[in-house]
Amino acid sequence: MSKIYTLTAAEISDKVCELALTANMYLPEDVAEALRRARAAERVERARSLYDEIIKNAELAAEKYMPVCQDCGMAVLFIELGQDLHVEGGSLEDAVNEGVRRAYKEGYLRKSVVGDPLADRKNTGDNTPAIIHWKIVPGKAINITITPKGMGSENMSRVYMLKPADGAEGVLRAVVETVREAGSNPCPPIVIGVGIGGNFETAPLAAKEALLVPSGVRNKTEFYAKLEADILREVNRLGIGPSGCGGTVTALDAHIIAKPTHIAGMPVAVNICCHALRHAHGRLEGRG
Repeated sequence: MSKIYTLTAAEISDKVCELALTANMYLPEDVAEALRRARAAERVERARSLYDEIIKNAELAAEKYMPVCQDCGMAVLFIELGQDLHVEGGSLEDAVNEGVRRAYKEGYLRKSVVGDPLADRKNTGDNTPAIIHWKIVPGKAINITITPKGMGSENMSRVYMLKPADGAEGVLRAVVETVREAGSNPCPPIVIGVGIGGNFETAPLAAKEALLVPSGVRNKTEFYAKLEADILREVNRLGIGPSGCGGTVTALDAHIIAKPTHIAGMPVAVNICCHALRHAHGRLEGRG
């Protein structure tokens, strides 16, 4: 019989609160470095000036402990829960939402969640409920990743139900067309997450997870690493540039996560994120 380890709901709320504040105030270093590389590669003077403004904005946000973007997004969480861990003092989901609720209040972060999408779009007032993706894993720890996601870039994301015969060229066309149609709306420079495979509901989740791959890290499979490079090259040929004002660099990076799928299908999801690609990670070990 496996030993049971414990954490309290309050400890989990504290950690989620800390991570939500960190994610909103501090741009991750790999994203900041990608912006600096883009600025160095940019050949259009006006675009270089815009990159300077974007980089300065992130630096000021960290210095003054203010949100990196006025849209503090919906709180999206990926949680890996150790199967030997027991949470005491309340439900795990309530604990996560309490952490989000406290962070958005204490950090004076914009609350952007409405309780009903159509009939009564009333703000819930505390940015809950969070969007939580659970995974049960071996062990006694809980790993928490939070990525506040604004809707400006989320609105520009797309799902395609391609045929297997469309192949890599079909995926490339779908991604480039998505970015072309988005234009300046998602606040470029952007990061592109691509989910290939699974089915209608899992391809977008894979695309969202792809956004969390560190900038500059290529897919371990050579085939997909080449497709990532092809996507980045073709997107940057669009010339949309920072803020849609024209330039050499439209996308900072592109990442692919591929999943098993049905023999008759090839779902493809394209999740776009603006340059404020916010995320923070934390881990708590169970006691026992």
